[in-house]
Amino acid sequence: MNTNRLEAFSDGVLAIVITIMVLEIKVPHDTEPAALAPLIPVFLSYLLSFVYIGIYWNNHHHMLHTLQRVSGPVLLANLHLLFWLSLVPFATGWMGQNHRAIAPAALYGAVMVMAAVAYFILQGRIIASQGPDSLLRRAVGRDWKGHTSLTLYLVAMLASLRSPALAQAIYALVALMWLIPDRRIERVLSD
Repeated sequence: MNTNRLEAFSDGVLAIVITIMVLEIKVPHDTEPAALAPLIPVFLSYLLSFVYIGIYWNNHHHMLHTLQRVSGPVLLANLHLLFWLSLVPFATGWMGQNHRAIAPAALYGAVMVMAAVAYFILQGRIIASQGPDSLLRRAVGRDWKGHTSLTLYLVAMLASLRSPALAQAIYALVALMWLIPDRRIERVLSD
């Protein structure tokens, strides 16, 4: 199978994930601007998760461009990633509605950890399918950003036990770290 169907399916799932997340922002019945104030934590959680889904979509898109064909293990690894990303709306909604609570902040981190692990697995399956001279392996190198992200997610989960706000700040820091364009794959593909 070529990558077009895999990419189209993944794009569709991620579009649905974003749609589900935005539906968690309930329209207030009151017409006064003050009615929007309780929605601020919900909106901020949505914004954070929207950025994360966008980052995953962008990096997934670039990663698939290193593939010539899709193997069974790559398909399964991709589904594994999409499973964890499909849980982002639930974790986002719970954290947004309960932004000062420990469990929602910790669960959000757990979902981010598992999505990051699933991304590493997919990356590994793609590298394995490409052989020892893998374009993706050359592009990602030691993947310090990926490993740093995973470490920070774990730190944030632990921090959520003392301060959900600190955990949420760390999640935002990781998202900001990834907003800096990652051109590793583009550079390898253009060589």
